[in-house]
Amino acid sequence: MAEERTVMRTQLPTSAESQNPQLKKALEFPILEKQNWLIHLHYIHKDYEACKAVIKEQLRETQGLCEYALYVQALIFRLEGNIQDSLELFQTCAVLSPQCADNLKQVARSLFLLGKHKAATEVYNEAAKLNQKDWEICHNLGVCYIYLKQFNKARDQLHHALHLNRHDLTYIMLGKIHLLEGNLDKAIEIYKKAVEFSPENTELLTTLGLLYLQAILAAGSMMQTHGDFDVALTKYRIVACAVPESPPLWNNIGMCFFGKKKYVAAISCLKRANYLAPFDWKILYNLGLVHLTMQQYASAFHFLSAAINFQPKMAELYMLLAVALTNLEDTENAKRAYAEAVHLDKCNPLVNLNYAVLLYNQGQKREALAQYQEMEKKVNLLKDSSSLEFDSEMVEVAQKLGAALHVGEALVWTKPAKDSRSQHRTTSASKAACFQQPLGSNQALGQAMSSAAAYRKLPSERGEGREKEERNIDE
Repeated sequence: MAEERTVMRTQLPTSAESQNPQLKKALEFPILEKQNWLIHLHYIHKDYEACKAVIKEQLRETQGLCEYALYVQALIFRLEGNIQDSLELFQTCAVLSPQCADNLKQVARSLFLLGKHKAATEVYNEAAKLNQKDWEICHNLGVCYIYLKQFNKARDQLHHALHLNRHDLTYIMLGKIHLLEGNLDKAIEIYKKAVEFSPENTELLTTLGLLYLQAILAAGSMMQTHGDFDVALTKYRIVACAVPESPPLWNNIGMCFFGKKKYVAAISCLKRANYLAPFDWKILYNLGLVHLTMQQYASAFHFLSAAINFQPKMAELYMLLAVALTNLEDTENAKRAYAEAVHLDKCNPLVNLNYAVLLYNQGQKREALAQYQEMEKKVNLLKDSSSLEFDSEMVEVAQKLGAALHVGEALVWTKPAKDSRSQHRTTSASKAACFQQPLGSNQALGQAMSSAAAYRKLPSERGEGREKEERNIDE
């Protein structure tokens, strides 16, 4: 037994010595990824400075060939806002592992953040070839196509993403496509599906509710456009119970009262809308219009000036401001406002007509004739491009001014018959010219432009012995 123990003791050291060289070689072999665990630990703890220090050491040891270190370094650069640097590092990762779809996804993401949406779609398509079942690639491709205004491709990609894996964000982006296309019904349908999938998502529930209210608001606006003010107000009452602090709602209610000639109520509603949205130029526009109608020219000047500050490229605002200044007996500034309106406007004959009347009243007949002729050119263009009936008040004023300027026989229009079914006329040029969008409602814009063609009295011209009528801006 003693001998056997001795043998065993002598055998054990020999086996240990024979294994030592192998272990030593394994420890000395360079491992590119040996610090990855530490890099990951610092990164998830958001200790970015320590993480960058370990990454720097790892890249120095591996001569810049550690893919994971480069990848995390790129993520940190992106978080710090260095998108271009992160893009270059992600591209390096893609070179080191060309078959890795995640690297291509990060390259595409950086391109997207740099605003290079077309390049991002190309990289995402390459990533999709490597991984055809990644819903995130399809989702991000859809978002890129939205920015490129290619809504059909965006819709296809988002539907494919939902087929692979349903996510709230994909539903939201798909709904936004339908809203951008103006298809409210389909947007509501998408959000209903999203709420069924994720009923606890408050953003989805809120958006769906607002879309329903928007649909009611749109129906009321359409009725308001056709002069059905009482029915429109009934619709708006439903919306007011749910969203009592909606600026567009109170704007439209105010213009309903304006259409019904209840001007005090209109001002009250519009001022509430202005309180809720003080930087909305459409509300300021309508407030200026109502004050002009009530012959409160100083208040009208105040609101129209504010509207111009927010919408300085709209000719009609300068025109209405000029009418307010004319009634405030500030002729010089009125001329400057008209000149700016003429400079900005390309297709609304009312601007030139109003300016011509002011110039005629100031005795500048040659300049008034030039504006009148410019108005006729715009009317001809409108008649050629669309079959519309010009506002009766505008035609009447133009005929009388033309006669005063001795160009009555050259009038390019005829006075249309009045529509007995409608008490509110559609504006001659404004509604068709340049295809202006409604200001709160189509009726509001129609009233604004229609009323702008009315004036006081033209001064009697020497030699004729008769007066030419001119009415003020308010009806």
